[in-house]
Amino acid sequence: MNLPQLLLLNFVLASYLTGVIWTVQLVHYPGFAQADRAGFTAFHQQHSRRISWLVMGPMVLELLLALALAWQGHELGLCRWWQLALVLLVWAATFFVSVPFHNRLAEGYDYVAIDGLVRTNWPRTLAWTLRTVLLGWQLWKMLHFAAETTS
Repeated sequence: MNLPQLLLLNFVLASYLTGVIWTVQLVHYPGFAQADRAGFTAFHQQHSRRISWLVMGPMVLELLLALALAWQGHELGLCRWWQLALVLLVWAATFFVSVPFHNRLAEGYDYVAIDGLVRTNWPRTLAWTLRTVLLGWQLWKMLHFAAETTS
C-alpha cells in the first residue's frame, strides 16, 4: 500500500471514529443520567454490547493503520509520530479511565460514575478530533502537492 492510500485509510477511519465519539460524548453518555434507574443495568449492558460492535474493530484497525503510517510515513515528518501518539492516548484513556467507569455502571445506576464518564471522555473526543484534523491536513497537503506537480 502506498503512502497516499495509507494516509487516506487512516483519515477515513479517524473521521468515522470521531463521528462516533462526538455522538457518544454529546448524546449517549449524558443520556445515561436520564435512564430508568430500575432498569439501568440492562440498559447499560445493551449499550455496551451494541457500541462495542461499532468501535472495537475500527479501533483495532485504526491502531494497526496508525502503526503502519508511523512506519512508512517518513515524508510526513513529525506528524507520523503525533498521529500515533493520539491513537495511543485514546487507547490509554479508553482502557484506564472509561472502562473502569463502565465497570462501575455495569453494577447499576451511579450518577458519580456517569458524570465521571462524561467529563473524562473529553480527552478521547479531542484526541480523535485532532487526529482527524491532522490527517486531513496531511492528506490535503499531499493532494495539493501532487496537483501542483502535474500542472
